[in-house]
Amino acid sequence: MSLKPVKRSDAVNQPAVSPTLDTLFQRTLSGQPHALALLDPLNKPRVTGHQPRRLTYAEADTAIEALSAYFVESGLPANSVIAIQLPNTVEFVLTVLAAHRAGLVVAVLPLLWRHAELTAALNRTAARAIVTMSKVDGVNYSDLAMHAAAEAFSIRHVCGFGTDLPEGMASLDEVMARPPGTTRAVIQDGRKAAMISFDVTAEGFRPVPRPHFSLIAGGLAMSLEADIKQGATVMTAFTPMSFVGLASSLAVWLLCGGTLALHHPFEIDVLEQQINEHECQVLIAPAQLALRLGDSDLAARMPTLRNIIGLWRAPEQVAASEAWIAPHAPLTDVYLFGEAGLFGARRGENGMPVAVMPGPHGAPREQSGSSIAGEILLTPKGTLGLRGPMVPIAAYALPQPVDTLTAQLPRDYVDTGYAARIDRPSGAICITAPPSGIMAVGGYRFLSNDLQEWARRLGQGALLTALPDRLSGHRLAGRAQDNARAREALSELGLNPLMVEAFRDRSGPA
Repeated sequence: MSLKPVKRSDAVNQPAVSPTLDTLFQRTLSGQPHALALLDPLNKPRVTGHQPRRLTYAEADTAIEALSAYFVESGLPANSVIAIQLPNTVEFVLTVLAAHRAGLVVAVLPLLWRHAELTAALNRTAARAIVTMSKVDGVNYSDLAMHAAAEAFSIRHVCGFGTDLPEGMASLDEVMARPPGTTRAVIQDGRKAAMISFDVTAEGFRPVPRPHFSLIAGGLAMSLEADIKQGATVMTAFTPMSFVGLASSLAVWLLCGGTLALHHPFEIDVLEQQINEHECQVLIAPAQLALRLGDSDLAARMPTLRNIIGLWRAPEQVAASEAWIAPHAPLTDVYLFGEAGLFGARRGENGMPVAVMPGPHGAPREQSGSSIAGEILLTPKGTLGLRGPMVPIAAYALPQPVDTLTAQLPRDYVDTGYAARIDRPSGAICITAPPSGIMAVGGYRFLSNDLQEWARRLGQGALLTALPDRLSGHRLAGRAQDNARAREALSELGLNPLMVEAFRDRSGPA
């Protein structure tokens, strides 16, 4: 059955109940089609084996239209789930916007995930398709996707970018090289589901769906607090496969209507070269990386920078961080709480983190009557709670008791599980510890019980544990009678490389 093509002018003029990411893209497209939109990492040849791309808004729109048409022609129904596992390159941005234009919901799969986690996520979301890259940093992701799809009965289409794709995987580079085909009308409504990310709570692995307005709210909370100017060139050096990954890249870029420069983490020298070559005004990066860059010579080394947004995966570490000493480019601390939500606070003139007060938080904080980005509260359990437009309350709601007499009232906030208290002299919220029983190595979260379970599978004498780490929250360490054999066994079980490399051989002086 052929669907009537939709003219782009009709889509732009189509009244929207509330904006979507595609609405924001088309707003800038209609005003400045030949402005630079997307810049690939300079080290893309090393990361994926392909040359970097530079796309204007018009060129990006053509690629998005071609990918969107392919998804429609493949028979993917509107509102079905398409999973993506991609690096921080333009293919990631184009695929997300194309999926939304086709009326699909994007499920983001972290690059650290291997067979076990991929299969679980695909089955939990009933994904109809998966999109990946042939290779990333030498890892064959196309084979990973094919094997995971074989155990997910809902998957009907496996697609990839790059060369040497396995038999049965459709090439999306070829799709983008030909004229767009059939498309379909999609109602642009920000209340529709946009993405699914994945979190780990005390109850276990949890898919977290979000509408467009939730993603946009997350981007607004960051861009307004950091005071990002319209038309800015934004450099993002954060893995995109999470809520904050999409909010800090796509949402921030589309809200400012400028240029999005991408860096696949991390090569400090390449990142600095990109910032200078592209004359970036904004850098969004993990806070520890941003602080490492922020020395007294920053103004001379990267003179175009005017805003730094540091993303804290371990928000309990913000208060103890060192002072920011680059006044020409103020630092905004963004506190991340898994997939539940975030809030930001720009540092003052002394370069130290500012006090975070309970209650509504808006941006800019200095102006009375500013729009409300969300609300911070202390729960009766002594943990930090979040509420607001970006917080997916339904995804974290606990099942209600069957007995209606003892049923609790519906909650209008999410308990992040982070231990917190009120500082009596100042009245500020102090975040003191991460959620109990949950370990985090960078952006990878897992239950501490999982470590014991995997160690048991390795046999008697094997030990796998998480040790505190100042930069990443935790780091994994393992011990077995034969470390090489333990690594091989964990790889065969389909575990991610963090667990596998915990059993690396440590030679040399202590």
